[in-house]
Amino acid sequence: MRWTIPNILTIIRLLAAPGVAIMFLYFTRPWADWFALILFVIAALTDWIDGYLARAWKQETKLGAMLDPIADKAMVVIALLVITGFSGMDPYILLPATVILFREVFVSGLREFLGDTAGTLKVTKLAKWKTTAQMVAIAVLFAKGVFEHYFGIIAFGLGDQMVTDILTGREEDLLGLNWKYQGAIISWWAGVVLLWIAAILTLVTGWDYFRKSLPFLREKP
Repeated sequence: MRWTIPNILTIIRLLAAPGVAIMFLYFTRPWADWFALILFVIAALTDWIDGYLARAWKQETKLGAMLDPIADKAMVVIALLVITGFSGMDPYILLPATVILFREVFVSGLREFLGDTAGTLKVTKLAKWKTTAQMVAIAVLFAKGVFEHYFGIIAFGLGDQMVTDILTGREEDLLGLNWKYQGAIISWWAGVVLLWIAAILTLVTGWDYFRKSLPFLREKP
């Protein structure tokens, strides 16, 4: 195995995946949201950096080719589990998350079954866009948690009527309640839309992989 910088970055990304969930075990919110968001964004950026460096420095290795998709899937799966849990199993999150998780398990099983012929299921450009959409959606949804928590902290000390008056403009917003509320709403819907786009791309790429594998799944006469 060659321990190149791209490979080391990939391993760091793989180790960062469970770190996203661990943030919520050892830190209180909103610090857990902040740390999870920062860790996820940095790890997601290494996905582009390690691939770019591997190609630019001609350091593409079997280890990197094996670990890179595993690290991506681990990041997405663990982050979706965390977000689904903190969303209260909201169907807007649960349904696309289920589609994404099902596809990842299905394609991974398909690759394992095909063994040496799995090379026919090469990563396509659309699959890369799928991964990008997933990671952006997850980052936005983590940001929603930050906005939501700060809004909740301030709103808790004001009372329901005062919060309503501030949001409707009847009272002056001295604590920035309105922009925190708008940030939570915008990041929520932006994250949901991006996650559904990612789920659709996930289905399309999953079907493409399955279609390409059909010749190897047919029984010999």
